[in-house]
Amino acid sequence: MEELVFIGQAVSGVVERRCCLGSGLALVQAAGLIALFFLSVLLYCFTTNALQRLAHSLPHNITCFMCFQRINRHKVQNDGVRRKDWHDYALMKSEAARSGVGEQGRPYPLTDSDRMDQAYRENGFNIFVSDRIALNRSLPDIRHPNCKTKLYTEDLPNTSIIIPFHNEGWSSLLRTVHSVLNRSPPQLIAEIILVDDFSDKEHLKAPLEEYMVRLPKVRILRTKKREGLIRTRLLGAAAAKGQVITFLDSHCEANVNWLPPLLDRIAENRKTIVCPMIDVIDHDNFAYETQAGDAMRGAFDWEMYYKRIPIPAQLQKPDPSDPFESPVMAGGLFAVDRKWFWELGGYDTGLEIWGGEQYEISFKVMNLKRVAEVWMDEYAEFIYQRRPEYRHLSAGDVSVQKELRSRLNCRSFKWFMTEVAWDLPKHYPPVEPPAAAWGELRNIGSGLCMESKHFSSGSPIRLEKCLKGRGEPTWSHGQVFTFGWREDIRVGDPLHTKKVCFDAVSHNSPVTLYDCHGMKGNQLWAYRKDKSLYHPISNSCVDSDAAQKRIFMNSCDSSSLSQQWLFQNTNATVLDSFNSNH
Repeated sequence: MEELVFIGQAVSGVVERRCCLGSGLALVQAAGLIALFFLSVLLYCFTTNALQRLAHSLPHNITCFMCFQRINRHKVQNDGVRRKDWHDYALMKSEAARSGVGEQGRPYPLTDSDRMDQAYRENGFNIFVSDRIALNRSLPDIRHPNCKTKLYTEDLPNTSIIIPFHNEGWSSLLRTVHSVLNRSPPQLIAEIILVDDFSDKEHLKAPLEEYMVRLPKVRILRTKKREGLIRTRLLGAAAAKGQVITFLDSHCEANVNWLPPLLDRIAENRKTIVCPMIDVIDHDNFAYETQAGDAMRGAFDWEMYYKRIPIPAQLQKPDPSDPFESPVMAGGLFAVDRKWFWELGGYDTGLEIWGGEQYEISFKVMNLKRVAEVWMDEYAEFIYQRRPEYRHLSAGDVSVQKELRSRLNCRSFKWFMTEVAWDLPKHYPPVEPPAAAWGELRNIGSGLCMESKHFSSGSPIRLEKCLKGRGEPTWSHGQVFTFGWREDIRVGDPLHTKKVCFDAVSHNSPVTLYDCHGMKGNQLWAYRKDKSLYHPISNSCVDSDAAQKRIFMNSCDSSSLSQQWLFQNTNATVLDSFNSNH
């Protein structure tokens, strides 16, 4: 049985958090979907009745001292397997007593000049702050309490840690390595392989070689040209000697007892691919934070964007620290049996993923096309319906991947959707249900229309002259909105909505665009019979000031024309259904 498991603590960064299948990891940046989706789909090959699981659990912590593992408890359980407590209590006690800049995951106090540092723009996070925080900084143990008492197999496989990088910041890369060395039982680390994808920064050449030679088990591989993330990872995997391969990003921090829970699942079943919960390191001030929403299943929408969906009730367990099943991996941090990885064919070398020049739209689109063409069968049509431009795009030569799918006796994508990702359509239906209202959104009092100029998170909604009937392409000017089946309001028409939604924090707050989360809350709206746009969570209505062209929340007043709005198109049946809920 193959499975994809999420385990409980995280790696600092930007993803999720659960506890006991690996302590936590945190990342500075969010990870992508495409390559991991590829591996997730591979997991349904050979499977007879197993769901994929993802075990979330990797902790965050860095310390320059070598770990002195103190094992306090041993136990033989009913299955005859000897288990033990893998925590390093001496190190945990030492770190809990530390204080200073960035210690315990606290934010660095920033000034405006700090935020303008050039290195921030080069790295995607504030390297100025990273350079001022200890390479072995302490982090809070935010695991579920149950994680702290769990025992794991005494005879765990060892692992090769693969860390690809390109022009990574000095301190963020070193902090990643130190966190792994300091937070891992030495006997479980076969090696740490840093794979340099043709970096041109001087600090990543001789200085890095000189620094790493002093650390145990670390070696550096270098590509001879830019290869991209996937082929760089594959280079590291091909050189790996450990029984398990663990892929990490180059700007993450491992927390308390992160590794044993991951390896424990693989020791139990070598065809398990285990993913940690990934907490967040703020990209600006490096504060260590829990990811919003806690543990959730990985999924995707029909434009192939990675999404998180709640764990359905039937998959929830009495112990919230236990691993749970997930259809899709949430990024580039996971552990897999080395032989099983290659039996699955490794990564598709035709996928191109990284940042900078190789992370342009053209590459991303081609990757989506390759995944759809190889794995998604008739479901690829749902992708093309939302993105017609993909239909005639070349995916490159996919014959090798199709042959691999045939050789592995992989099941159909319909089986994957029915048996593994069966809850995905509830949140992201292949065929979008009818919208309640769409088109321009005109204020009855002023005759002006709502407009969003930038389509980006944080952008305000303003009043502007209506463009309809003036020969203008209204959608491109942000005057077309859709009140859809999720009861949120998005920019665009029903077939071409942006992924930003109307959002309001409270009474008197402005109405702004924010990334759509599909969880209602601040993004739940009602379009009532009196033409008001009602916001249940704040018990207020959308109001307008024509003179200042402002849109804001205010106490509802059915007689006020400034609170009355006219959608260009409405579906009375859907509206009545929505309004019956409020």
